[in-house]
Amino acid sequence: MAVTYLIKFNVIPDQRARFLGLLEGVLDAMRSEPMFHEAILHRDPASDCHFMLYETWEDHDDVLNVQLHRPYRRAWHAALPKLLADDRDITVWQVLRADRAQRKD
Repeated sequence: MAVTYLIKFNVIPDQRARFLGLLEGVLDAMRSEPMFHEAILHRDPASDCHFMLYETWEDHDDVLNVQLHRPYRRAWHAALPKLLADDRDITVWQVLRADRAQRKD
């Protein structure tokens, strides 16, 4: 069953560029993972340093046992304590319904 993670980040202001650079590398690498569904990065309109990542994967156990241990995540995880003002806020959700606009091409 698909699982969605909402992860909120409070980035130290002078670490914003490094945070985004490292995260972009992780997001780019995740796209090719077979269990990956989607990831959407949001920025709080009230703060350039508050971010929310919406990330959906096929299986929670795969995320915990495989995805979090991928080599492309090592630098990202190692850097987080120096990039963030406080711990990430991570919540786990299960998809009940998804609605998207239909594109007329």
